[in-house]
Amino acid sequence: MMEFFTNTNLGIFLWTLGQALIVIVAILVALAFLLYADRKIWAAVQLRRGPNVVGAFGLLQSFADFIKYIFKEIVIPAGADKAVFILAPMISLVMATIAWAVIPFNEGWVVADLNVGILYIFAVSGLEVYGVIMGGWASNSKYPFLGSLRSAAQMISYEVSIGFIIVGVLLSVGSLNLTEIVMAQKSDFGLLGWFWLPHLPMVVLFFVSALAETNRPPFDLPEAESELVAGYMVEYSSTPFLLFMIGEYLAIVLMTALMSILFFGGWLSPIPGLADGLHWMVLKMLVLFFLISMVKAIVPRYRYDQLMRIGWKVFLPLSLGWVVWVALAARYEWLWGLYVRWQTGA
Repeated sequence: MMEFFTNTNLGIFLWTLGQALIVIVAILVALAFLLYADRKIWAAVQLRRGPNVVGAFGLLQSFADFIKYIFKEIVIPAGADKAVFILAPMISLVMATIAWAVIPFNEGWVVADLNVGILYIFAVSGLEVYGVIMGGWASNSKYPFLGSLRSAAQMISYEVSIGFIIVGVLLSVGSLNLTEIVMAQKSDFGLLGWFWLPHLPMVVLFFVSALAETNRPPFDLPEAESELVAGYMVEYSSTPFLLFMIGEYLAIVLMTALMSILFFGGWLSPIPGLADGLHWMVLKMLVLFFLISMVKAIVPRYRYDQLMRIGWKVFLPLSLGWVVWVALAARYEWLWGLYVRWQTGA
C-alpha cells in the first residue's frame, strides 16, 4: 500500500494533498481557539470577562463568529471593481496558508522539506501585500485606499529588517532549510545551545518587526479607527472580511512558528535528556502568542511617522550591522566563539 503512495504520481499527489489538508485543518481549528485566547487575555488585562456565553467558558465563541460571517450577506459597494474586490481577500488567505507548507512541526513532520524553505517564505510573504493593496484600491474609496498604502509601506519596511535578521541566522547555520536550522541548535546544553542567546539582540528586533509586519498593535496603523476607520477593510463585510481576518491571524501564528524555529530550537527540548517532539514546538508558539497578545493589551498605538522612523532609521541599520558582524564571525571562527562564551558566561 505504501508503495502506491511513494512510487506512483497519483499516490504522491494524494499523499501530499492529505498532508496539506491535515496541516490546514489543524491550523484553522487551532486558530479559532487562539482568537478566543487573544480576546480572553485582552479582557483579563482590562478586568473584563471576555467571551463567556457560547459553549463552556465561551470556548465556541470563535466558531459562532465564523458562522455569523459566513451567513451574512456580502455587500459590495456600487462603485467597486467587483472582481478585484472579491479576489483580494482570497489572495491574502491563500498566501498566508501556503506559507505553512515548509514549516516543520517535528523531525520529518513537514509537507515540503525544501532546501530553500526560507526563500519560499520570503516569496510568499512578499506576495501577501498584493491582497491588501488590491482590497484598498478595489473599494473605490479614499479611506480604504489610504489604509492599503499605509499597510504596504509598513509591510515592506519591516520585511527588510526581518530578512536581514534571518540572514544572520542563515550565516550561522549555512543552510536555507528550516529543519537543518532546528537541528543545528541541538546540543547537550539544552536551551543554552539555541540561537536566541548568541543572536539575542535580533530576537527583540524580530519580535517587534513581526508585530509591524502583521499589523498587530501597537503597529495596527492600517486599521487605526481614529484616523482611517478600519483602513483597507472598511468596505468589507461577511465572508470577505472573515478571509482577511483569518489571513492576518495565520500570518501572526506563522511568525510565532518562525521565531520558534529560528531562535528557540523548534521541537527540541529545552532540558537535556527530555524527549524532543511536537509538544515543545506548540508550547513555544503559545508562549510567543501570549507575549504578542500582552503587547496588544498594554502598549499604546504608535504614530505612523514613529513607526516608519523606527523601521528605517533604527531596525534596518541594526539588522544590517548584525549581518556584517555574523559574517565576520563566521569568517573568523575564533571571534564567534569569543562572543558565544561571553554570552553564556563560560
